[in-house]
Amino acid sequence: MALDDDIRILSGVRLFEGFTQEQLRLLAFGAENVNLPADRKLYREDDEADSAYVVISGRIALYRETDGVRADLGSAGPGSMLGELALIADTRRLTSAAAAIDSEIIRLNRKMFHRILEEYPELAERLHQHILEDLQDMIARIESMAPRFGK
Repeated sequence: MALDDDIRILSGVRLFEGFTQEQLRLLAFGAENVNLPADRKLYREDDEADSAYVVISGRIALYRETDGVRADLGSAGPGSMLGELALIADTRRLTSAAAAIDSEIIRLNRKMFHRILEEYPELAERLHQHILEDLQDMIARIESMAPRFGK
């Protein structure tokens, strides 16, 4: 896939809203395109996470396995980002992921992402705001469900 195609795809990812064309170009230049045949694992639950993934085409199944029993958690299609926290901090995978069908993804490396944030500190502030908004949204959703689980 051409660099311009990767830039177009990355520009549609919420985390990268507000990135300039040059910043997206740097991100895309440091990225790796990966083709995954159906049923190929992308990562396993509890693996060390050092990169995030953007789905270009296909569908990635998310699941957990306990004692050999697979519990499906959903799937991610084109334009979806998986493991965005891995771009920011040392973390482990919370789920396993595998190609549900033949898929293509963009692998984004944490080291390259940090270089971009160092070069463009205003992006770090924007990212901080994005994470804060997501956290506030998650807290609101949890609070709205609390009455269902109360005594």
